Amino acid sequence: MKTPLQFYFDFSSPYGYFAAVRIDELAAEFGRLVDWHPVLLGVIFKTTETRPLLQLPLKGPYSKHDLTRTARHHQIAFKLPTIFPIASHQTARAMLWIQNKHGKDIAKQFAKKCYQSYFVDDINISEVEAILKIAADCGVNSEEVANGIQLPEIKVQLKTEVDVALEQGVFGSPFVVVDGEAFWGFDRFYQIEALLKNGQI
Repeated sequence: MKTPLQFYFDFSSPYGYFAAVRIDELAAEFGRLVDWHPVLLGVIFKTTETRPLLQLPLKGPYSKHDLTRTARHHQIAFKLPTIFPIASHQTARAMLWIQNKHGKDIAKQFAKKCYQSYFVDDINISEVEAILKIAADCGVNSEEVANGIQLPEIKVQLKTEVDVALEQGVFGSPFVVVDGEAFWGFDRFYQIEALLKNGQI
């Protein structure tokens, strides 16, 4: 059986959002599944000694334009949130808890709804109330999620996810690993498609 694509993302990453919209569809074309891994760019940025993209001189204004242009080109609904970036640890913990309790499909549905809420509807998904509403919309008991995201084992699990991602060389979002080959950025999806189609680039 062909191995799943490993998809690393941060809920505050707009390019991660674009990737989340497309990656399952792309993988399915070639009979592949996708394992979704929430990570924390804040931790990764400390390791790589960098900052959020929009806060960087020159790159920030360019990136704002590029985000709108990329969304338009790929016909993906997008609105830069009023509050950006955000801390995504609560959202990531919620996804991991849902995945543990209800499986990967529901967790993935939750992740996609979070991205939609943040980058289309301008809802601050770092707030617990927003997280719980999205979970409820996915058919998950919001009270259980509220308790779940505070569990010590979930906090440890997220830390482990980030540590493992760093060990795998993950330094941004989105970051996709296909059969040992690493790709950073939504703009590398055409290369991922070529690899999946031809077995090489």
